Amino acid sequence: MTDLVFPALAPTLLPIAGSAARFPVARVFCIGRNYRWLPDEPRPTDMPAWFMKPASAVFPASGALPYPADTADFCHEIELVVAIGRGGKDIEPKDVEARHIWGYAAGLDMTRRDAQQQAKRAGGPWEPAKAFDHSAPCTPIVPATVCGHPRRGAVWLAVNGQDRQRADLSGLLWSVSELVAMLSRSVTLAPGDLVYTGTPAGVGPLTPGDIVSAGVADIGALTMTVARPRAT
Repeated sequence: MTDLVFPALAPTLLPIAGSAARFPVARVFCIGRNYRWLPDEPRPTDMPAWFMKPASAVFPASGALPYPADTADFCHEIELVVAIGRGGKDIEPKDVEARHIWGYAAGLDMTRRDAQQQAKRAGGPWEPAKAFDHSAPCTPIVPATVCGHPRRGAVWLAVNGQDRQRADLSGLLWSVSELVAMLSRSVTLAPGDLVYTGTPAGVGPLTPGDIVSAGVADIGALTMTVARPRAT
């Protein structure tokens, strides 16, 4: 056995609904605009952009939601999360549900919006805005054998009891099967990959002390309290 120069990082594990087993997270792929944010917005002809977060950004969506450093505009984005159970390259959309999806969850794609806007202006990468610690809280994964493959159902988020985001899974501009197939043309997907499928209109900032409640259909719901940033 090869000696390691230091201990390897422990794997990121997510709970599975109704089970003592755990889902090992490999990588996190996040889809850009995939809902209409304006009523008359046309369906795009090109597939949406995507970016990545590290597996270490994922954690169970309960308790405290840490407010990150280096931002004054910490924004929420509620999304359906797809958990990949079988990887592959150049996957056909018709095969995605039957062969490749292990389950589903609800997740937050947390964003340092000011850093994102700065990156857009400079034409730079989004990682500082998206890939920070605790930027991908996720509910327990529900196996597809239990929940099927949801195509309709509410996607919602409220802050301190006031609705901010509310849409329906039927409003996804590109389906889960199309998104997974698209990603597999660029990278070979692996078991344990998560796909955050895009957020509806209504994203907005959070402040310490805010209570965030959110959910996706019958897949999962969460309640978290925004924690004050740590003193430096």
